[in-house]
Amino acid sequence: MIAKSALDYRPLPLPDRRQFTDEEMQARADAFLEDVRTRHTIRHFSDRPVDRAVIETCIRAAGTAPSGANHQPWHFVAIASPALKRTIREAAEEEEKKFYAGGAGDEWIKALEPIGTNADKPHLEIAPWLIVIFAQRWGTFDDGTRYKHYYVPESVGIATGVLITALHHAGLSTLTHTPNPMKFLNEILQRPEAEKPVMILAAGHPADDATVPAAAKLKKPLDQILSVFDD
Repeated sequence: MIAKSALDYRPLPLPDRRQFTDEEMQARADAFLEDVRTRHTIRHFSDRPVDRAVIETCIRAAGTAPSGANHQPWHFVAIASPALKRTIREAAEEEEKKFYAGGAGDEWIKALEPIGTNADKPHLEIAPWLIVIFAQRWGTFDDGTRYKHYYVPESVGIATGVLITALHHAGLSTLTHTPNPMKFLNEILQRPEAEKPVMILAAGHPADDATVPAAAKLKKPLDQILSVFDD
């Protein structure tokens, strides 16, 4: 909760300044690319436990993401409770059954075929952690008045990307899951009206027999994702 009195503009000298040579920057960029290339979305998790502190640290990293007016319009709910994970799985699968029974439309279902998904979501129980990401439509000052959040989808998207990368950096695998609609998550997790569930992120170690769809390894080359205007 933010105090209105804390919102005055006060410039600070840039903290944590880092300086690298051009060669060092390229080496760091190359090293990051090689690491992030080993990130894979998986659907087969081990039930090997993951310490809560690791999850909390990765969420702290996500909380450093830039956001519209620095309003940080996100809330993360981390769940390890087996009973709660089962409840979420059951509710999510109810929505998924409707999705695959025709709610999604033929084109969408066809697009998912190379990924090999269906209405069964056992990972929601097996993965040691589920992280439900909520986007906050508005905030509340310490005096109880509301204030509007800006660029909410963009801000939450950036924070989610940081979280996925942080979990990968820590040695974990993830799966993004977006049943539609997701309003059931507000009720199950007792989140307020101001918050909209965006994603369930399963996190943990891959099972010994984990696989990835071959189609998931097809990445667009640089010349298809980059345009450069360089004088």
